[in-house]
Amino acid sequence: MAQNSMKGTMAFQDTIAQYLMTRAENDPLVAVKLANPSKTMSQCCAYIIGEVKKSGCCGFTDDEIFGWAMHFWDEPEIEVSDNISNCQVVVNHVVELTEEEKEQARQDAINKLRDKEMAKMRKTSQPKKATDKETANVQPSLFDL
Repeated sequence: MAQNSMKGTMAFQDTIAQYLMTRAENDPLVAVKLANPSKTMSQCCAYIIGEVKKSGCCGFTDDEIFGWAMHFWDEPEIEVSDNISNCQVVVNHVVELTEEEKEQARQDAINKLRDKEMAKMRKTSQPKKATDKETANVQPSLFDL
């Protein structure tokens, strides 16, 4: 889902934070680096977005983005771009649908398929109209005279 609003930025920040916290649970050195009071998750995300803009590319693997996050926390002094406006953040995530939403999507799919099949049936059941070329090729019979 492409997002450029505060909601998209928060989803991006939450995804990065979740990754880093999981790493910190498994690696005490990462936990120490994340405890650095002079750095924030917001700065980390700004750094990543700055690196993305510098690259000129539009798509990255999760590992590339998480690698930049780790690099931000690894480096004691790192330059963070303050020009991150007008960017679009896309976060891969799973959408959880309620049972009602699932049923509605199912009904919508059934209705769409039914309408498509009905249109096909109507199209094949209508008699084909003769074109001018087809009527020009018809030879008159002796009985037509």
